Amino acid sequence: MTESQGPGSVVLPAPTAWPMVVALGVTLGFAGLVTHFVVSAVGVALALVGGVGWWRCVLPEEQEEHVPVLPVPDGPPPVARPGGVEQFWFGDERHRVRVPVEVQPLSAGVKGGLVGACAMAVCAAIYGIVVQRSVWYPLNLLAAIAMPRMAEADATTLRGFDGLASVIGLVAHGLTSVLVGALYAAILPLLPRRHLLWGGLLAPLLWSGLLWASLGVIDPALNARIAWTWFVASQIAFGITAGYVVASATPVATAQTRPFVARAGVEATGRGGRGVSPRPPSVGGIGGHFGAPDDKR
Repeated sequence: MTESQGPGSVVLPAPTAWPMVVALGVTLGFAGLVTHFVVSAVGVALALVGGVGWWRCVLPEEQEEHVPVLPVPDGPPPVARPGGVEQFWFGDERHRVRVPVEVQPLSAGVKGGLVGACAMAVCAAIYGIVVQRSVWYPLNLLAAIAMPRMAEADATTLRGFDGLASVIGLVAHGLTSVLVGALYAAILPLLPRRHLLWGGLLAPLLWSGLLWASLGVIDPALNARIAWTWFVASQIAFGITAGYVVASATPVATAQTRPFVARAGVEATGRGGRGVSPRPPSVGGIGGHFGAPDDKR
């Protein structure tokens, strides 16, 4: 920052977005090392374009702008007054000490994963019947991840029924769906609004793109047989149904709204404090072990 010729303004470097373009290009360049070379190519191109644009903001002439400075009003100097700050406690008028205040229960994620697995299975079955003339084709193709003979099999073999492949495919499909549903329950409360958009469209497109970029390296034979249009459609069906089930569940308050003794699991007679609710009568508490009757707690 330098003083300008006029007394009422200063000279600042002109704002520019080129540094962000360079940062994005470098990030994509390194991300392509573990995904796909196209990602690295796009990153290098962005970094070069951003670097040239950033360079032209400085050379041959630095781009500057004049920012007016308001004069300081005349008057007595401000007098500082010492004072205290109101302290917040856990649970006072639902003060948000940490984010989020409420989370979706894990059971909703498991349920959403199972419902999404059914929706994805319906899309896969429609693809198998319409395109491959066999409902077993998608299941055998999924089992090819763990069965090398299925990965090397021809289309006729994949259209036939295989008991072991069916079991492996169903187990892999169910476990993966439940894990992704539990991940939905943990992540969706942290995201902004429109959970159905995040979970139903953006997340399936994100992991479908990552899988498309990496499956050619992980399993080229399987990558050559996947119909990506139907695959993305099935992932979106999973995301919409699982996201709807998770978002529709009743949220559960986090432990931050409870007092410390309740969060620590302390069991003692006559405990009290800020926001502590009376302990419900129980048989196996501390008093019960030492002979104190429950009706005197």
